[in-house]
Amino acid sequence: MIDRPGLLAEVRRALRRGRVVALIGPRQCGKTTLARQIVTAGSANYFDLEDPASLARLAEPMTALSGLKGIVVIDEVQRRPDLFPVLRVLADRKPLPARFLILGSASPELLRQSSESLAGRVETIALAGFSLSEVGPASGERLWLRGGFPRSYVARTQADSFAWRQEFIRTLLERDLPQLGITIPAPALLRFWTMVAHCHGQVWSNADPARSLGVSEPTVRRYLDLMTALFMVRQIQPWHENLGKRQVKSPKVFVRDTGLLHQLLGVRTERDLLAHPKCGASWEGFAAEEALRAVRPEQAYFWATHQGAELDLLLFKDGRRLGVEVKRADAPVLTPSMRIALEDLRLEQLAVLYPGTRRYTLAERVSVVPLAQLCEGGSEALFGRPLRPRRKKPT
Repeated sequence: MIDRPGLLAEVRRALRRGRVVALIGPRQCGKTTLARQIVTAGSANYFDLEDPASLARLAEPMTALSGLKGIVVIDEVQRRPDLFPVLRVLADRKPLPARFLILGSASPELLRQSSESLAGRVETIALAGFSLSEVGPASGERLWLRGGFPRSYVARTQADSFAWRQEFIRTLLERDLPQLGITIPAPALLRFWTMVAHCHGQVWSNADPARSLGVSEPTVRRYLDLMTALFMVRQIQPWHENLGKRQVKSPKVFVRDTGLLHQLLGVRTERDLLAHPKCGASWEGFAAEEALRAVRPEQAYFWATHQGAELDLLLFKDGRRLGVEVKRADAPVLTPSMRIALEDLRLEQLAVLYPGTRRYTLAERVSVVPLAQLCEGGSEALFGRPLRPRRKKPT
């Protein structure tokens, strides 16, 4: 098992300050492993709603939960939406004898129930697979090829990893989604997901997938939003403001886990990946995802104009505007697009991520940063110094 001390500490802090903490993310991303480091699986305070014994214990939920003290874990909580009103009552007790850690696959149903029944009482932490900071820079190529799902990453062979991802996709579409009340046929959603993989890193249009699938554009939009809510796809929205230029106003799409991306593209080995036409887009998506996890901005966008200027990531962090460009090149250089983004978007700093090993400066406010340096974590890994909230000028 690969330790994830940063995430574990984050969950513990949330439990100290809150009444209910929701740990959400796709299946098999490590939620249960993390929760069992807080409450052991055999404890009376641990409920796994895929276990018939736990379901039997919760036949009368108020009776079963009201007498417990300390941290109570409820795994796969979306299987019992009737528990949310009960948790609201238990979380409002004074004094508070128990705090609740609820785990579930990211789903529209889970998010809707928690927001309606536990408004003001729940803190949500989104969990993904392993990050570069967790596996270390020496394992970066393996993480890029296999993705961050623990069983895919630690598989004994590349063939085993490929087989696990193939089964994960089949199970998600054929079993998990129907359990969540989603009735879209699995073959249609697989075709759509594969289309997203071939558009990875590109500006999205609903029109072409709608024609290919024989459905309406609103239906395609619903499919995309569904896969986003399940943390399978990331949409990065465009940033646009009054610059006197025509700007792109459609989102970019990415398959969030590169292992699943490669599975959908039929990429089995590192050699296949390096020869694939989507190799550059795959690495850029991988690097952008790592940057978002390291910086944890309040807001993230991309920016592009119809004249050709663009910026991969526009991040808002502590009141500052920061830019990230991703270049799979041996020695990135300053481009006209970077200069335009610096001035038009009023960036305080621009970091250019690349797969090399040396950090260097391109121009004032522009630095080239090795992707491996993200293992240091935080905004300073990208921008060279801790970012502090800007002080407001006295009025």
